[in-house]
Amino acid sequence: MGTTHDIPVINAEAAWLPFTGNRAFKDNPAQRTLVSAKGAYYQNAAGQTLFDCLSGLWCTPLGHGHPAIVETLKRQAETLDYGTGFQFSNPQTLRLAERIAERAPAGLDHVFFTNSGSESIDTALKIAIGYHRLRGEATRFRMIGRERGYHGVGFGGVSVGGMVANRKMFAPLMLNGVDHLPHTHNLSEMAFSRGQPKWGAHLADELEKLVALHDASSIAAVIVEPMAGSTGVLAPPEGYLQRLRDICTRHGILLIFDEVICGFGRLGDWFAASRFGVTPDMICFAKTITNGVVPLGGVIVRPEIYQAFMTGPAHAVEFMHGYTYSGHPLAAAVGNTVLDLIDSEGHLQHARALEPVLENAVHALRDESSITDIRNMGLAAAVDLAPIPGQPGLRGYRVFEAGLQKGHLFRVTGDTVAMGPPFIAQPAEIETMTACLRDLIRSVPNH
Repeated sequence: MGTTHDIPVINAEAAWLPFTGNRAFKDNPAQRTLVSAKGAYYQNAAGQTLFDCLSGLWCTPLGHGHPAIVETLKRQAETLDYGTGFQFSNPQTLRLAERIAERAPAGLDHVFFTNSGSESIDTALKIAIGYHRLRGEATRFRMIGRERGYHGVGFGGVSVGGMVANRKMFAPLMLNGVDHLPHTHNLSEMAFSRGQPKWGAHLADELEKLVALHDASSIAAVIVEPMAGSTGVLAPPEGYLQRLRDICTRHGILLIFDEVICGFGRLGDWFAASRFGVTPDMICFAKTITNGVVPLGGVIVRPEIYQAFMTGPAHAVEFMHGYTYSGHPLAAAVGNTVLDLIDSEGHLQHARALEPVLENAVHALRDESSITDIRNMGLAAAVDLAPIPGQPGLRGYRVFEAGLQKGHLFRVTGDTVAMGPPFIAQPAEIETMTACLRDLIRSVPNH
């Protein structure tokens, strides 16, 4: 890794960073300018080495700088650096689609490529509308999301999403006909749950109320994260997802799983759908498929959805949608290498083995008085901190800032600290991470 002597003078004034307090960033840009990474660690421009507590943004579980991925990038750039995805494809993309379909739950076998999770969500919503229209049910236009859901930042994803801060500024541009299920987090019934809460399956029945309100003939799709990640690792109550599946099937509503975080191993299986034994009609993915190295996302659909679009003259475009970089050969080549590595290096097994390590480590923090809840599922966990009176989010921000000084890059949203360590992490590193979090919680000011 580099040293601070390798770093030029940093001028951050021209940059406008996403989901960032830009003024706070520019107070000390060196501390939050990442200059190199290897394995499970970053180095910043201040010369600090930081343990990657969230696998980048849930997207680099195989670690940084993997030599096989680096070699793939070089080789593919020399062979085919770009090829249009309109009317053409390339061997890497075609192979990756086949391999993803092979790993998806039975009954999902066609893949449409995008470049991000946000694009995958908006693509799935378009597919849902088109599918019903082509089947003669154009009255089905409503989308049902869920409170506290995060589905990216496209206008479709923000509309079906349920995180208030992401929605309030853009209300005039929201999709029409969107409603939301209640979220599943209830502290009085499931605080400090390990894995799936026992209580809460009945919350899926709220979908029946929305069906009664709007009529099933107007509802196109329901979209949920099997495990909600960005809102703070909310595992589904036992039986909840199956009840959603049953209700959607009964009323002819498509069920979409947003697996942008869960897909490709975060829950110890290829997909959360496989972990929970519930097969949706579509799965949205991104992040881990390229280990975060090259942007890539996609939507996996049932064959009947794909076939519904295969109408009209064979030379005509069936689905008026796509992106300049859909199925980019460089991204697809990396995706194929990532699948190879997950298999050959046993990363699904690693994730499963580390799950109880992370669970026990985070729940050992339960005795801290400023912690109001702890949750975990797969190789993901979250800790809720009691807000400082009148200053919500400040305690979490202080933990984040202090964590950098202690060599740990935590993900903090409001007063929730999320952890999703890499699959390559060692048990001792997870223990050290949670011990560091305990020290941080105790040390930050309470006012």
